Amino acid sequence: MGDSTTEASVRAAAVDADKRRGGWDPDVDDRMAALGSPVRDLFEPSLETLAEADRITLVPDAHYPFHPSSGMVTDPAVIGSIVARLERRTDADVAVAGASDERISFGRTAAYLGYASLLERFDAELVDLADESRTDDICTVDGTPMAISVSERLVESTVIVVPSLRPSEDGPVAGAMRTLAALVDSTADPERVPVAATRVIEPAVSVLDATTAYGGDPATGNALFAGSAPAVDAVATSLLGRSIETDAALKTARGEAGPVSVEGANVDFERLRDRIPDGELPPSDETHPAVSAAYRVYAAVAGDAVPPQLEGGR
Repeated sequence: MGDSTTEASVRAAAVDADKRRGGWDPDVDDRMAALGSPVRDLFEPSLETLAEADRITLVPDAHYPFHPSSGMVTDPAVIGSIVARLERRTDADVAVAGASDERISFGRTAAYLGYASLLERFDAELVDLADESRTDDICTVDGTPMAISVSERLVESTVIVVPSLRPSEDGPVAGAMRTLAALVDSTADPERVPVAATRVIEPAVSVLDATTAYGGDPATGNALFAGSAPAVDAVATSLLGRSIETDAALKTARGEAGPVSVEGANVDFERLRDRIPDGELPPSDETHPAVSAAYRVYAAVAGDAVPPQLEGGR
């Protein structure tokens, strides 16, 4: 599908709220069971392209180990459901990728979020792009050439980017393009880097995880959306109550594309938009109460380690 700015439609699939017990379900197997049919419906139009791939790399929004119930990160159940579908319908080698940063290693983030243990069920690997070879490229955005360094894996494999529905720290939607931008290096204008990253990586499809959204507080969305990165980000922008006109990166990426249509039964777009509150991100150093509560319950039940946000209070 690529990231063509002429793409003006996004596929939507509702997740059965009854199967998710109306909202957050702590059992990852139950969440994956509820996601089976929506993921199948979303990926059917893309399977012709994906079936030809030798290697597929999924890029979730795994920027920091906020509990998945917060809506701040891609639910591991969404990633698991996509991996399961790809393994049934393609022969590709599948990986889930992220990158370590100065705060925390990707391996540690993946372990806290549940990606690592979930992928043990599949023939899929977890990849830290910080350890991978990189390649330098020049991408022209708005007539300005800009240098960008990107992992060879992302350039050479078929990429599926899976952002969560949340705003970024400075206000616009985090989205597919900024999820990719977080994995590249560039000294260019930050407003152009998401555009360049998307054009260089050329994701085959973008899947917006709106099963749980964040807009100042977590909100149950029970929906998935799939399409090109700019089109999916335009939908996410609308759901968060933001304007595309105020998002320079998204406006540039979409170019002259018209309004995005959302196709899919059983997704009440307006109701979903009204359900998402308008607010700021939880700080990573002073953990949002919803995140703290969820993780403390998780750690107590699972006997697992407490993530970095809570370690100082132990």
